Amino acid sequence: MSSARKTETIPQWKREEVDELVEFIDSFNSVGIVGVAGIPSRQLQAMRRELHGSADVRVSRNTLTTRALEEVGDGVEELTAYVSGQVALIGTNDNPFGLFKQLEASKTPAPINAGEVAPNDVVIPEGDTGVDPGPFVGELQTVGAAARIQDGSIKVTEDSTVLEEGEVVDDDLANVLVELGIEPKEVGLDLKGVYSEGVLFEPDELAIDVDEYEADIRSAAAAARNLSINAEYPTAATVGSLLAKASGEAKSVGLFAEIESPDVVPDLIGKADAQLRALAAQIDDEEALPEELQGVEAAPDPAPEAGDADEEEQAEEEDDSDDAEATDDDADDDDDGGDGGDGLGAMFG
Repeated sequence: MSSARKTETIPQWKREEVDELVEFIDSFNSVGIVGVAGIPSRQLQAMRRELHGSADVRVSRNTLTTRALEEVGDGVEELTAYVSGQVALIGTNDNPFGLFKQLEASKTPAPINAGEVAPNDVVIPEGDTGVDPGPFVGELQTVGAAARIQDGSIKVTEDSTVLEEGEVVDDDLANVLVELGIEPKEVGLDLKGVYSEGVLFEPDELAIDVDEYEADIRSAAAAARNLSINAEYPTAATVGSLLAKASGEAKSVGLFAEIESPDVVPDLIGKADAQLRALAAQIDDEEALPEELQGVEAAPDPAPEAGDADEEEQAEEEDDSDDAEATDDDADDDDDGGDGGDGLGAMFG
């Protein structure tokens, strides 16, 4: 009823325009307001073509845009706070963060004209201007740049801030910047606010570092996984690691207690073989040893491809068995150590 009363008081062409704007707003998941001030018509059309397929821009009178936003309601009327100056509606089915990133990437540098407000600090950088000696050095000094004639050219001797953000550009500075080819502003669609899925976003909320955000998520996921494992809280993502941890700990207990389980017997034989080798190597009188142990040397330090271990290394393995990352690989390494032909295998073979 209220919307009907609003449209009855305006001419037919305005009612039709409002209806089209309402249809435009309703056809997108995300709707925003963008500033179009200072964008030439030809460049605006090029931007619209570039956005085709991902976003659409609709320019209309501010009063009609406001009326359409109010008629749609459902929270989207909050965008009326941004309908000021030269603006347009923008709609997309992309998320607001993707829209903001796309609009920022499409902006291009442009010269600034006299009478415009500086969007940021204007700096004339240190270096050779490439301009031959002449009146231009005085123009540079007039606008506040540290300039002088040197080696047959006009040079700026240090970075010079000639205008601060928010100040108005005068004719002298505008001419100097054009001469130097400095384009201190960016031309593009300036997103002022966007409404999506019941939430109103402003530009500072959308300007995020995607790589940093992804890194934070990965870090949080890793921390959560470690917490789940250390707290022994099974989830779909951690149950495999918890089972591997439990298996490693159970095998370590079996080795320490010398339980003759089929799963640890090969490791026990390997452990005993290493101990036997170490003992035999300490006996100087070979005739005191069985023939099978004569000339046997102590087991060498384990290499990456070999699993033989002496008593001290075996004890370290047992101490490390409490680590959360213990796996069945330790057992496989010990199996390799038990296959020696001169130790227990030779005596019982």
